[in-house]
Amino acid sequence: MKLIYGISDNPGLRKTLIFAFQQMISIMAATLLVPMIITAEGLTMDPSAALFGAGAGTLVYIFCTKRKSPVFLGSSFTFLGAMTAAAQQNYGYWGLIIGVVFAGAVYIIISVITKFIGSGWVNKLLPAVVIGPVVTIIGLGLSPTATQWMMYNGGDETTYGLISIVCGLITFFTIVLTSTKGSKTFKLIPFIVGIGAGYVFTLILTGIGYAANVDALKLVDFKPFTDAFGTITFASFLRLPDFTFLKAIETNGTYPLDGAAIGNLALLFAPIGVVELAQHIADHKNLGTIVEKDLIKDPGLSRTLMGDGLGSIVGAFFGGCANTTYGESIGCVAITKNASVISIMTAALGCIVLAFFTPFVAVINTIPKCVMGGACIAMYGFIAVSGLQMLKKVDLGDNRNLFVVASILVCGIGGLTFNFGKNGISGGAAFSITSVAAALIVGLITNLIVGKRPAEEESGMVIVEEYPDSAENSEPEKTETK
Repeated sequence: MKLIYGISDNPGLRKTLIFAFQQMISIMAATLLVPMIITAEGLTMDPSAALFGAGAGTLVYIFCTKRKSPVFLGSSFTFLGAMTAAAQQNYGYWGLIIGVVFAGAVYIIISVITKFIGSGWVNKLLPAVVIGPVVTIIGLGLSPTATQWMMYNGGDETTYGLISIVCGLITFFTIVLTSTKGSKTFKLIPFIVGIGAGYVFTLILTGIGYAANVDALKLVDFKPFTDAFGTITFASFLRLPDFTFLKAIETNGTYPLDGAAIGNLALLFAPIGVVELAQHIADHKNLGTIVEKDLIKDPGLSRTLMGDGLGSIVGAFFGGCANTTYGESIGCVAITKNASVISIMTAALGCIVLAFFTPFVAVINTIPKCVMGGACIAMYGFIAVSGLQMLKKVDLGDNRNLFVVASILVCGIGGLTFNFGKNGISGGAAFSITSVAAALIVGLITNLIVGKRPAEEESGMVIVEEYPDSAENSEPEKTETK
């Protein structure tokens, strides 16, 4: 993909601020949603603190990757099951922080191992025929969020409305038109234009809905504004977020943790670190395709894993939520063709600063889900398509390749999960392997069963020079990879 701004480019102050704001808008809805879900499970989580934690975690990631990987880290949905179980089992705020530390430690341990053995195993274990469809199902797996937000505007099935779908489509079509037919300036900010147009349209409909008393037109929820400005105080404008570590200190003794509880937290959270490894590699392979650079080699898998693990721990310390590389951020990079790490850093700093500004968080929380759903059609679609692009050189006429791709797509899109044990409180599984990870496992096994293809028949076989992460200046070792 031809980028307008590369990883190390500096677009200038004005453009950087605009690009950063666009990144913030793209990741903010999902980042703020995770703490809201956990709050419903009994622990009071502050979305502003999660926003601060995402920004701080992203800065840690950028530092660990030597400013060579342009992606934002936001609140991870993969951890919701473990976080819900921790809340329901009365482990409190320290329980959330300690649990994420266990998951982050898995990343850090794998990072250290990779530092010494190199990352060559990634290309051997995850050739294009495996990683391509995995990236595709990551995008397609997120697609129900986009469509459900459009249909139900963040509510349940009783709130289905064609009007909210129209609002989502207006947002999406505006992004499409801006990105393809807009001026040179507008092509750089399609998400700001699209979400802004969708928001204004829903505000107009909401005004008509209140004037005519038509509930179906009341798409904007003004509760965040009434909560902030119902009684005007200093906190209505500036407020210290309720950081999770402060709440943990405040509630010391309320949620006692003994050795058994710590062990259970390890069993709840540590396996997620292993499961997330697959998505971590897939996200960086995908991002590497977009920026036309192998991020597994430079800055290296050991650095990206270290950044992701430490970024998650920092995010949980401040906001209670583990962080992960965000598909929305990758989609934003792909559509805007701006891979400048300076833009990502500015977005992270912006999230940290704006977490203290109550009006800004209130405005973001009032953007209707149907509008964000329309924007997500573009973001999640780009992720899925970039996975398909990885398959361009794979011969799908060869049944050995066809079976691998087919197994991953069907298992991933079909929602296959591997559940183990039973949670005595919630009634759900004690530990669950997500559909993306399950599809990857099935694909890897299928790839082993069909066996290695002869070199002359393998599609996309090239000679590359591979440098172990621990020996960047050593002589290259030539290996065959996909």
